[in-house]
Amino acid sequence: MTTIEHRPNTALLVIDVQNAVVEGAYERDAVVANIGRLVETARREGVPVVWVQHHDEELVRGSVEWQIVPELTPGDGEPLVEKSYGDSYEDTTLESVLAGLGVGRLVVAGAETDACIRSTLHGAFARAYDAILVGDAHTAQDKSAWGAPPVEQVIAHTNLYWRFQAAPGRTAGTVETKEVVFGGVNA
Repeated sequence: MTTIEHRPNTALLVIDVQNAVVEGAYERDAVVANIGRLVETARREGVPVVWVQHHDEELVRGSVEWQIVPELTPGDGEPLVEKSYGDSYEDTTLESVLAGLGVGRLVVAGAETDACIRSTLHGAFARAYDAILVGDAHTAQDKSAWGAPPVEQVIAHTNLYWRFQAAPGRTAGTVETKEVVFGGVNA
């Protein structure tokens, strides 16, 4: 369990599922559908859904490319955290949003696996959060032209190493969408 005192709640953290970020991403439609299922389950169970949306000089705030994909719509009252760094905590309101919700445990989904997902998972874990990665609900675009492995290998490796992440008093791990139980031990 998290080592953050008085923060027993879980939240679903949906990172950067924006038009330009997931355009052409590996298994985009299946991943977006899995995230949609997670969002529906979280809402049904009264678990907060926190949305993260990236912006920078290439992903301009307010543009079509910057918008969250049309298949997913943040609900009224669901927090939206804007960021301009890989780690969703850096120079954002994420920590205060999670504190206000009493959250010490995150279930993480979104994009991109090899950038913002990894950075945020490590940022959460280093800040004493429990951090569970949904293994079939994150994706990335192909960066093999720059020397990266194929996306499916990036995803598989991230799922593998996060499954075995450990630290005193904190929980990490990787589960599939169908295994997520927000109030239970799997997520």
